[in-house]
Amino acid sequence: MNRRGKMRNSECGARRDSREESACRHLFRIPRSAFRNSTAFTLIEVMIAMTIFCLVLAAIYSSWDMIWRASRISQAAAAQVQRQRVAIHTIEDSLTCIQSFQASMQYYSFVVNEDPPRLDFTARLPDNFPRNGKFGDLNVRQLQFSLEAGPDSEKDLVLRQRPILLDLDADEQQNPLVLARNVQTFKVECWDTNQAEWTTEWDNTNSIPPLIRVNLVLGGKKNNDFGDPTPTLAVSRVIAVPSQTMSVVVQTGGGGPGGVNPPGINPVNLVNPATPGGGPNNRGNPRSIITH
Repeated sequence: MNRRGKMRNSECGARRDSREESACRHLFRIPRSAFRNSTAFTLIEVMIAMTIFCLVLAAIYSSWDMIWRASRISQAAAAQVQRQRVAIHTIEDSLTCIQSFQASMQYYSFVVNEDPPRLDFTARLPDNFPRNGKFGDLNVRQLQFSLEAGPDSEKDLVLRQRPILLDLDADEQQNPLVLARNVQTFKVECWDTNQAEWTTEWDNTNSIPPLIRVNLVLGGKKNNDFGDPTPTLAVSRVIAVPSQTMSVVVQTGGGGPGGVNPPGINPVNLVNPATPGGGPNNRGNPRSIITH
Protein backbone atom coordinates (compact mmCIF):
# COMPACT_ATOMS: atom_id res chain seq x y z
CA MET A 1 0.00 0.00 0.00
CA ASN A 2 1.33 3.34 -0.87
CA ARG A 3 1.58 6.37 1.18
CA ARG A 4 -1.61 7.92 -0.21
CA GLY A 5 -3.63 4.90 0.73
CA LYS A 6 -2.44 4.98 4.27
CA MET A 7 -3.53 8.59 4.59
CA ARG A 8 -6.95 7.82 3.22
CA ASN A 9 -7.42 5.00 5.71
CA SER A 10 -6.40 7.19 8.62
CA GLU A 11 -8.76 9.96 7.48
CA CYS A 12 -11.60 7.48 7.22
CA GLY A 13 -10.90 6.17 10.72
CA ALA A 14 -10.81 9.67 12.16
CA ARG A 15 -14.06 10.59 10.47
CA ARG A 16 -15.69 7.42 11.77
CA ASP A 17 -14.54 8.13 15.30
CA SER A 18 -15.82 11.69 15.12
CA ARG A 19 -19.20 10.48 13.87
CA GLU A 20 -19.43 7.93 16.70
CA GLU A 21 -18.49 10.55 19.29
CA SER A 22 -21.08 13.00 18.01
CA ALA A 23 -23.70 10.23 18.06
CA CYS A 24 -22.86 9.41 21.67
CA ARG A 25 -23.04 13.09 22.61
CA HIS A 26 -26.40 13.40 20.95
CA LEU A 27 -27.63 10.28 22.73
CA PHE A 28 -26.66 11.39 26.26
CA ARG A 29 -27.37 15.09 25.84
CA ILE A 30 -30.18 16.47 28.07
CA PRO A 31 -32.22 19.05 26.24
CA ARG A 32 -32.71 22.46 27.83
CA SER A 33 -36.48 22.09 27.61
CA ALA A 34 -36.25 19.35 30.22
CA PHE A 35 -34.93 21.87 32.75
CA ARG A 36 -37.62 24.38 31.86
CA ASN A 37 -40.43 21.80 32.37
CA SER A 38 -39.09 20.18 35.64
CA THR A 39 -41.44 19.57 38.70
CA ALA A 40 -39.08 20.56 41.60
CA PHE A 41 -40.40 22.53 44.69
CA THR A 42 -39.77 26.22 44.85
CA LEU A 43 -38.69 28.05 48.01
CA ILE A 44 -42.18 29.47 48.58
CA GLU A 45 -43.73 26.01 48.34
CA VAL A 46 -41.22 24.63 50.86
CA MET A 47 -41.96 27.49 53.29
CA ILE A 48 -45.73 26.95 53.00
CA ALA A 49 -45.30 23.22 53.66
CA MET A 50 -43.18 23.93 56.76
CA THR A 51 -45.77 26.42 58.03
CA ILE A 52 -48.58 23.88 57.67
CA PHE A 53 -46.47 21.24 59.45
CA CYS A 54 -45.79 23.61 62.36
CA LEU A 55 -49.50 24.41 62.67
CA VAL A 56 -50.36 20.70 62.83
CA LEU A 57 -47.73 20.15 65.53
CA ALA A 58 -49.06 23.11 67.53
CA ALA A 59 -52.62 21.74 67.33
CA ILE A 60 -51.48 18.30 68.50
CA TYR A 61 -49.49 19.76 71.40
CA SER A 62 -52.39 22.02 72.43
CA SER A 63 -54.80 19.07 72.48
CA TRP A 64 -52.37 16.95 74.50
CA ASP A 65 -51.77 19.80 76.98
CA MET A 66 -55.51 20.30 77.51
CA ILE A 67 -56.03 16.58 78.11
CA TRP A 68 -53.12 16.47 80.54
CA ARG A 69 -54.36 19.49 82.50
CA ALA A 70 -57.90 18.14 82.65
CA SER A 71 -56.56 14.83 83.94
CA ARG A 72 -54.51 16.50 86.67
CA ILE A 73 -57.41 18.73 87.76
CA SER A 74 -59.79 15.77 87.90
CA GLN A 75 -57.28 13.79 89.97
CA ALA A 76 -56.85 16.74 92.35
CA ALA A 77 -60.63 17.06 92.71
CA ALA A 78 -60.98 13.33 93.41
CA ALA A 79 -58.22 13.52 96.02
CA GLN A 80 -59.95 16.46 97.71
CA VAL A 81 -63.25 14.59 97.82
CA GLN A 82 -61.49 11.61 99.40
CA ARG A 83 -59.75 13.83 101.98
CA GLN A 84 -63.03 15.52 102.77
CA ARG A 85 -64.71 12.16 103.26
CA VAL A 86 -61.92 10.90 105.52
CA ALA A 87 -61.89 14.11 107.58
CA ILE A 88 -65.65 14.15 108.17
CA HIS A 89 -65.71 10.41 108.86
CA THR A 90 -62.90 10.77 111.44
CA ILE A 91 -64.63 13.66 113.23
CA GLU A 92 -67.96 11.87 113.25
CA ASP A 93 -66.49 8.61 114.58
CA SER A 94 -64.68 10.41 117.38
CA LEU A 95 -67.74 12.45 118.43
CA THR A 96 -69.95 9.38 118.63
CA CYS A 97 -67.46 7.85 121.09
CA ILE A 98 -67.03 10.91 123.30
CA GLN A 99 -66.67 10.51 127.07
CA SER A 100 -67.05 13.00 129.90
CA PHE A 101 -66.92 12.63 133.69
CA GLN A 102 -67.69 15.50 136.05
CA ALA A 103 -65.38 14.11 138.73
CA SER A 104 -62.38 14.22 136.34
CA MET A 105 -63.03 17.24 134.16
CA GLN A 106 -59.32 17.96 133.85
CA TYR A 107 -59.17 14.89 131.59
CA TYR A 108 -62.66 14.93 130.01
CA SER A 109 -63.39 18.57 129.24
CA PHE A 110 -65.16 19.53 126.02
CA VAL A 111 -63.87 22.73 124.36
CA VAL A 112 -64.88 24.48 121.12
CA ASN A 113 -63.20 27.69 119.91
CA GLU A 114 -63.93 29.78 116.84
CA ASP A 115 -60.74 31.83 116.55
CA PRO A 116 -58.51 29.95 116.09
CA PRO A 117 -60.77 27.01 115.09
CA ARG A 118 -60.37 24.22 117.61
CA LEU A 119 -62.27 21.17 118.81
CA ASP A 120 -60.93 19.42 121.91
CA PHE A 121 -62.49 16.48 123.75
CA THR A 122 -61.85 12.93 125.03
CA ALA A 123 -63.24 9.77 123.46
CA ARG A 124 -62.96 6.00 123.67
CA LEU A 125 -61.85 5.30 120.12
CA PRO A 126 -62.39 2.14 118.04
CA ASP A 127 -59.54 -0.07 116.93
CA ASN A 128 -59.68 1.19 113.32
CA PHE A 129 -59.22 4.84 114.29
CA PRO A 130 -56.24 6.57 112.60
CA ARG A 131 -52.90 6.06 114.38
CA ASN A 132 -54.43 3.59 116.79
CA GLY A 133 -51.41 1.30 116.45
CA LYS A 134 -49.15 4.02 117.81
CA PHE A 135 -50.94 4.04 121.17
CA GLY A 136 -51.56 0.31 121.56
CA ASP A 137 -54.34 -0.53 124.03
CA LEU A 138 -54.74 3.07 125.20
CA ASN A 139 -58.03 3.67 123.38
CA VAL A 140 -59.22 6.46 125.68
CA ARG A 141 -57.44 9.48 124.25
CA GLN A 142 -57.78 13.23 124.15
CA LEU A 143 -58.27 14.57 120.62
CA GLN A 144 -57.57 18.02 119.31
CA PHE A 145 -58.76 19.10 115.85
CA SER A 146 -57.32 22.43 114.71
CA LEU A 147 -56.64 24.50 111.60
CA GLU A 148 -52.97 25.33 111.09
CA ALA A 149 -50.73 26.82 108.40
CA GLY A 150 -49.51 24.34 105.80
CA PRO A 151 -46.27 24.20 103.78
CA ASP A 152 -47.61 26.18 100.77
CA SER A 153 -49.23 29.11 102.62
CA GLU A 154 -52.44 27.12 102.96
CA LYS A 155 -54.52 25.94 105.91
CA ASP A 156 -54.52 22.27 106.91
CA LEU A 157 -56.90 20.42 109.21
CA VAL A 158 -54.75 18.44 111.63
CA LEU A 159 -55.43 16.02 114.46
CA ARG A 160 -53.33 15.54 117.56
CA GLN A 161 -54.11 12.85 120.12
CA ARG A 162 -52.68 11.58 123.38
CA PRO A 163 -53.71 9.20 126.15
CA ILE A 164 -55.55 11.04 128.92
CA LEU A 165 -52.92 10.27 131.58
CA LEU A 166 -49.92 11.11 129.38
CA ASP A 167 -48.54 14.31 127.93
CA LEU A 168 -48.42 15.06 124.22
CA ASP A 169 -45.13 13.67 122.89
CA ALA A 170 -42.78 15.63 120.63
CA ASP A 171 -43.50 13.54 117.54
CA GLU A 172 -47.26 14.08 117.78
CA GLN A 173 -46.73 17.78 118.40
CA GLN A 174 -44.43 18.32 115.42
CA ASN A 175 -45.99 15.79 113.03
CA PRO A 176 -49.75 15.72 113.57
CA LEU A 177 -52.09 13.72 111.38
CA VAL A 178 -53.15 15.87 108.40
CA LEU A 179 -56.80 15.10 107.66
CA ALA A 180 -57.30 17.63 104.84
CA ARG A 181 -55.18 20.18 102.99
CA ASN A 182 -56.07 23.56 101.51
CA VAL A 183 -58.95 24.04 103.97
CA GLN A 184 -60.74 27.35 103.65
CA THR A 185 -63.22 26.91 106.50
CA PHE A 186 -63.36 24.69 109.55
CA LYS A 187 -66.23 25.72 111.77
CA VAL A 188 -67.74 23.82 114.70
CA GLU A 189 -71.08 24.86 116.17
CA CYS A 190 -72.85 23.48 119.23
CA TRP A 191 -76.58 23.48 119.91
CA ASP A 192 -77.33 25.46 123.04
CA THR A 193 -80.50 24.08 124.59
CA ASN A 194 -80.90 27.11 126.84
CA GLN A 195 -80.77 29.67 124.03
CA ALA A 196 -82.23 27.31 121.38
CA GLU A 197 -79.60 28.35 118.83
CA TRP A 198 -76.21 27.38 117.42
CA THR A 199 -73.13 28.78 119.13
CA THR A 200 -69.52 28.78 118.00
CA GLU A 201 -68.09 28.95 121.51
CA TRP A 202 -68.72 26.27 124.12
CA ASP A 203 -67.69 27.60 127.52
CA ASN A 204 -69.60 25.02 129.55
CA THR A 205 -66.73 22.55 129.64
CA ASN A 206 -68.41 20.23 132.16
CA SER A 207 -71.19 19.27 129.73
CA ILE A 208 -71.59 17.95 126.20
CA PRO A 209 -73.91 19.57 123.67
CA PRO A 210 -76.58 17.26 122.23
CA LEU A 211 -75.91 18.34 118.63
CA ILE A 212 -72.70 19.41 116.91
CA ARG A 213 -72.57 20.91 113.43
CA VAL A 214 -69.30 20.73 111.47
CA ASN A 215 -68.74 22.95 108.40
CA LEU A 216 -65.78 22.15 106.17
CA VAL A 217 -64.76 23.93 102.94
CA LEU A 218 -61.79 22.74 100.89
CA GLY A 219 -60.09 24.09 97.77
CA GLY A 220 -60.55 27.35 95.93
CA LYS A 221 -56.93 28.53 95.82
CA LYS A 222 -54.33 28.36 93.09
CA ASN A 223 -52.66 25.06 92.51
CA ASN A 224 -48.93 25.78 92.69
CA ASP A 225 -47.98 22.96 90.34
CA PHE A 226 -50.22 23.89 87.42
CA GLY A 227 -51.49 27.40 88.15
CA ASP A 228 -55.13 26.37 87.91
CA PRO A 229 -57.73 27.03 90.62
CA THR A 230 -58.81 23.86 92.35
CA PRO A 231 -62.57 23.35 92.76
CA THR A 232 -64.23 24.30 96.03
CA LEU A 233 -65.86 21.49 97.97
CA ALA A 234 -68.12 22.23 100.94
CA VAL A 235 -69.83 19.92 103.40
CA SER A 236 -71.97 20.52 106.46
CA ARG A 237 -72.72 17.66 108.82
CA VAL A 238 -74.93 17.66 111.93
CA ILE A 239 -73.81 15.00 114.41
CA ALA A 240 -76.00 13.84 117.28
CA VAL A 241 -73.84 13.07 120.29
CA PRO A 242 -75.15 9.80 121.84
CA SER A 243 -73.55 10.36 125.25
CA GLN A 244 -73.85 12.76 128.16
CA THR A 245 -71.58 13.84 130.96
CA MET A 246 -71.29 11.25 133.71
CA SER A 247 -72.35 12.83 136.97
CA VAL A 248 -70.31 12.56 140.14
CA VAL A 249 -73.09 10.52 141.77
CA VAL A 250 -72.81 7.74 139.22
CA GLN A 251 -69.05 7.81 138.95
CA THR A 252 -68.33 7.65 142.70
CA GLY A 253 -71.25 5.39 143.58
CA GLY A 254 -72.98 7.89 145.89
CA GLY A 255 -73.36 11.60 146.34
CA GLY A 256 -74.23 11.88 150.04
CA PRO A 257 -72.10 11.43 153.12
CA GLY A 258 -70.71 7.94 153.39
CA GLY A 259 -71.51 7.19 149.76
CA VAL A 260 -75.29 7.17 150.29
CA ASN A 261 -77.22 7.89 147.12
CA PRO A 262 -79.85 10.62 147.15
CA PRO A 263 -83.43 9.43 147.29
CA GLY A 264 -84.85 8.23 143.97
CA ILE A 265 -81.43 7.87 142.26
CA ASN A 266 -80.17 4.46 141.34
CA PRO A 267 -76.68 4.40 139.74
CA VAL A 268 -77.53 1.23 137.83
CA ASN A 269 -80.51 2.90 136.22
CA LEU A 270 -78.39 5.91 135.28
CA VAL A 271 -75.80 3.74 133.60
CA ASN A 272 -78.32 1.90 131.45
CA PRO A 273 -81.11 4.18 130.17
CA ALA A 274 -83.14 1.16 129.02
CA THR A 275 -83.50 -0.06 132.60
CA PRO A 276 -86.91 0.72 134.11
CA GLY A 277 -86.71 3.71 136.39
CA GLY A 278 -83.92 5.37 134.48
CA GLY A 279 -83.95 9.14 134.19
CA PRO A 280 -85.73 10.62 131.16
CA ASN A 281 -82.71 12.78 130.28
CA ASN A 282 -80.32 9.86 130.22
CA ARG A 283 -79.49 9.23 126.55
CA GLY A 284 -75.97 8.05 127.09
CA ASN A 285 -74.12 5.43 125.14
CA PRO A 286 -73.05 2.53 127.44
CA ARG A 287 -69.60 2.69 125.86
CA SER A 288 -69.15 6.30 126.89
CA ILE A 289 -70.05 5.98 130.57
CA ILE A 290 -67.61 3.36 131.76
CA THR A 291 -66.19 4.46 135.09
CA HIS A 292 -62.51 4.92 135.74
